[in-house]
Amino acid sequence: MTSTPPSPRPPGSALIRPATSDDLAAIRSILAAHGNDGPVVIADVVGPYVSHLIARGRSRVAVLDGEVIGFGAAIDTGRSTHLADLFVHPERLGQGIGRPLLAAVLDGAVQRTTFASEDARALPLYVRAGMQPMWVSLYVQGPSSALPAAPPSFRTESATSDRLAALERDWTGHGRSDDHGFWATMPDVDAFVVREAGAPVAFGYARTRQALPMRVVDRLVIHPDGEPVGSTLAALARAGRGGPVHLTLFGPHPVLRPLLDAGFRVVDRDVFLSSDPAIVDPARLIPNGGML
Repeated sequence: MTSTPPSPRPPGSALIRPATSDDLAAIRSILAAHGNDGPVVIADVVGPYVSHLIARGRSRVAVLDGEVIGFGAAIDTGRSTHLADLFVHPERLGQGIGRPLLAAVLDGAVQRTTFASEDARALPLYVRAGMQPMWVSLYVQGPSSALPAAPPSFRTESATSDRLAALERDWTGHGRSDDHGFWATMPDVDAFVVREAGAPVAFGYARTRQALPMRVVDRLVIHPDGEPVGSTLAALARAGRGGPVHLTLFGPHPVLRPLLDAGFRVVDRDVFLSSDPAIVDPARLIPNGGML
């Protein structure tokens, strides 16, 4: 059986190929050049994340003259093909690398989602790839000790990743067992269920950050009929352990005002884009930015 030769490329254009574990150091160098990776002070978060995308997702690198100069990856969330990352080395920006890299990563995807940074090039590129801006995505942090108390009917309990994958399958139709297995391996991870009056109404993960002594709500899924404010406050109180805590909020989430009133701050923002506004309920998902 003969192999299919690679498609011809214009002279000087980058070769786009699947990423492998051998590309990890080069990919992290590109991420660091954009401020998305850095020294491992507390525990390595980015390395395992990129390794998971390479093993589980659709990851591609752009290579020119033997050097990896771009990285893109998407992951199947069940609801959509979520563009996790798309980065070109800063010295190679504006050379026509990003668009074919994005096309290779999203090839064949119908339902598409991503987060666009404030880089002026990002949002137009994603709109042309079939996604529309939905709402702002806010990175919010503050002292968990100052949180308003969730109503007393809300309680949290530890759970296994298998239990959380089963809940996700029941609530959304998509179990994402491989991704739950990954989230359960994050540094100092805490997998938990939020119950209201004894019934599960949310589930999520919390972990440490790579370079700061701060906890993160890595992802929180709220039942389609669940009350989002109480569920989120209970999850934040558990995740923060009395110290600072960080989370990503979609702009329409009703917990934003109570958090700001409690002294939480918006420290950064992105824009969430989607090919279909019904893919995500912004009041019932605290997303993992890379994996939705």
